[in-house]
Amino acid sequence: MSDSSIHSVSGRGLVLRGADMDTDRIIPARFLKTVTFDGLEHGVFADDRESLRAAGARHSFDRPEFAGARILLVHKNFGCGSSREHAPQALYRWGIRAIVGESFAEIFFTNSVMLGLPCVTVKESAVQTLMTAVDLDPTTELLVDLVHDFVRVGEQVLPATLPLHAKDAFVSGHWDGAGLLLERYEEVEAAVARLPY
Repeated sequence: MSDSSIHSVSGRGLVLRGADMDTDRIIPARFLKTVTFDGLEHGVFADDRESLRAAGARHSFDRPEFAGARILLVHKNFGCGSSREHAPQALYRWGIRAIVGESFAEIFFTNSVMLGLPCVTVKESAVQTLMTAVDLDPTTELLVDLVHDFVRVGEQVLPATLPLHAKDAFVSGHWDGAGLLLERYEEVEAAVARLPY
């Protein structure tokens, strides 16, 4: 499944400050009443965004300089809280293709892998370096290299980590479970034919 492999992600960054961002904040429960994930991008951080608008401020996801950003920069314990897979789905549908942070909640991380959304871990100092660079110039291009374990901003190369099982899944293209089944669908049909019911 080489067409599903993800070796790197490049693009502009979006700075999201604050630790312990839970999935209820990422996508509030009222947006989960659908039978598909379509349109979830409209609910990303909806309550936080509305609160800031009411106070005359702008959330990162409302700032025009971050429109079209592909790499989300976060602090520690991102995606904690409930196990809802809607959180990474909403971020992915908004346009995020990689998340770089200090640490990630385990269930959020796993749900992201199954979606093809790499979550790479860097040191706190590296997060600050990346956020400062993007704040100074939102057009700055970042590169998340999953093969060689780094994030690059300008001339700076910052070490990054990704668990080996996730790295292998992305690089091989085996993160896409549904795609793997469809690619070898004749084996699925043969297994179904052998079932006694």
